[in-house]
Amino acid sequence: MKRIILTSFALALATQAHAETAAPTKRPFGPTDINKIADVSDPQIDPKGEWIAYTVKTADIDKDKSESHLWMVSWDGKQTVQLTNRKGESESAPRFSPDGQYLAFISGRTDEDGNGLLWLMNRAGGEAAMLPGIKGSVDDLAWSPDSKSLALIVTDPDPEPAKDTTDDEKKRPKPIVIDRYYFKEDYIGYLGKKRARLMVYDLAAKTARRLTTGDFNEVLPAWSPDGKLIAFTSNRDADPDRTYNSNLFVVSPGTSPAEPRALTTFAGKDNDPDFGSYPAWSPDGKSIAYLQGGPVELFSYGVQTLAVVPSAGGPTKVLTSKLDRNVVGPQWSPNGRSIRVIVEDDGTQRIASVDVTSGAVTPVISGFQVFGSATKNVGARAAVLMTDPTKPNEVYALEGNKVRQLTRHNDKLLSELSLGTVTATAFKAKDGTDVTGFQILPPGASGKAPLPSVLFLHGGPQSQFEAEFQPLWQLFAGHGLAVISPNPRGGTGRGEAHAKALYADWGGPAVVDALASVDDAVARGIADPKRLVIGGWSYGGMLTNYVIASDTRFKAAMSGASIANAFAGYGTDQYIRDYEMELGKPWEKPEVWLRNSYPFFQNQKIVTPTLFMVGEKDWNVPALNSEQMYQALRSRGVKTQLVVYPDQHHGIRRPSFIRDRAERWLAWYDEAMK
Repeated sequence: MKRIILTSFALALATQAHAETAAPTKRPFGPTDINKIADVSDPQIDPKGEWIAYTVKTADIDKDKSESHLWMVSWDGKQTVQLTNRKGESESAPRFSPDGQYLAFISGRTDEDGNGLLWLMNRAGGEAAMLPGIKGSVDDLAWSPDSKSLALIVTDPDPEPAKDTTDDEKKRPKPIVIDRYYFKEDYIGYLGKKRARLMVYDLAAKTARRLTTGDFNEVLPAWSPDGKLIAFTSNRDADPDRTYNSNLFVVSPGTSPAEPRALTTFAGKDNDPDFGSYPAWSPDGKSIAYLQGGPVELFSYGVQTLAVVPSAGGPTKVLTSKLDRNVVGPQWSPNGRSIRVIVEDDGTQRIASVDVTSGAVTPVISGFQVFGSATKNVGARAAVLMTDPTKPNEVYALEGNKVRQLTRHNDKLLSELSLGTVTATAFKAKDGTDVTGFQILPPGASGKAPLPSVLFLHGGPQSQFEAEFQPLWQLFAGHGLAVISPNPRGGTGRGEAHAKALYADWGGPAVVDALASVDDAVARGIADPKRLVIGGWSYGGMLTNYVIASDTRFKAAMSGASIANAFAGYGTDQYIRDYEMELGKPWEKPEVWLRNSYPFFQNQKIVTPTLFMVGEKDWNVPALNSEQMYQALRSRGVKTQLVVYPDQHHGIRRPSFIRDRAERWLAWYDEAMK
């Protein structure tokens, strides 16, 4: 329809006396376009509500790496300023001082070891300056209310060599000694004794000091309005490696380290660091809003609720226990009567307001879109990220129940593209369960003729496909494929029962729901049942393995960064706590582990030509898992290929590899359906 309108409009112009040149023909989204997307994130509003700082990550194709720089946009959207632009360097975490004079940020500039350093930029002008006196890598920062100091999260530096160590000895590799229960993590590697610690940096003295005693990780610092306390999150169990028992603490920014005071005692995830939501102080400083996790045994399957606890101590009040949806990013209203949150809800993320007294949830903005990273209120002003299926994240002004676009970093790219059409869908699985998801048609497709189609599955599994700009949807649609992307059981966005249905049954209902989404697309006349392919990354790759071990209708599969033999994951990846909590120990419950490993142990049922792709240094789902499945299919003579990306982790980051993965993925499907 859009193409017809544009053509008619061009013909009408051609009949005018002063005809203008017709707009250039748009093209479909292709593999090279993935690296052209500007990733806008982390908006921060200044104390007067006049400017919003944020970060923009882009790919430098020549250097084959991505860089993140700081930008600023005025409230009226008329002025956009790039604040940093050093080639080869990146900056993150822009934070305005409460007096409005400075912008602090983190950058690895000038550091040979890649540590995050604290930098300060005077908004009156001049070059940014690196602040000395900090040992270790700065991970996070928060300004004190008087703008005289900053709370920092600093990871310990590497141990210094002995004074009599020679240069040659310094260069020699050292043995890696491991004595922790949770001992490895993707992007970090083997874990030693280093910790992320809460510190305060004095701007006048240019010195940093520790605030707490003990040997624990500490994250998400937030100052009280009067500057007398700092709230943060930490797991301070006897052995934090064995539990997810994070709690909310407060400590005074005194002159010497002190034992922090615990505000919460819930045995599960309080203010889960993975959600990245800072504790939010009420305007009067008497209460702190935070996220309380679901049942301990459900860990990430549980629903995160909004809770409030007195800052002086006392019982927690859970406000959204009846909502049955994850909430994030609590921000108090200026009068302290309500708390604004982002609600994850059935393929979208919406903004809502929660009454502090009654817990009543009032919609603020809903729709076919995804909101994220909302700032605090400055009077009636706030900023928020928003994306929908037609455009990537940009910064928007949030005014009451309306948003107004402020940044347009992706407009030029979007003006060149003809995008696939994204629609929400709903259907029933064979057991009668209601399932939702998305279907994407190629540009210009009417949906009246069956198309070659890809069943594209999301990771997690505790996540969801959302009404956002999804590059891989557009990649497949731009290549002429209809895309089927369900939100099967095991994912979030539809409540705790929907998520925990996959607990200790990793294929189970998710396979049923995924196949039902294909049946639905075929019944609607969208998908050609003789030209079906399948693929996904992480849990999407795992579910791909489960599906092709259960059904032979697919012409080709791409299983990215996946596992099929759960036994191989134990002790080799970063999920030891999850394994023992959900499946039990493999030598105690081998039948549970075997049931969840059927794509490997019953791989003789797989006939689908399958491409495996993985990062060489992936410690989230290590490469050995892809190697095992590749070897099994190769041994049986099933067409297969294994692609390993050197020096890459669970997420492929090198721009040339991102493009290569897209091209190989499409080529694998093309060959199967030629």
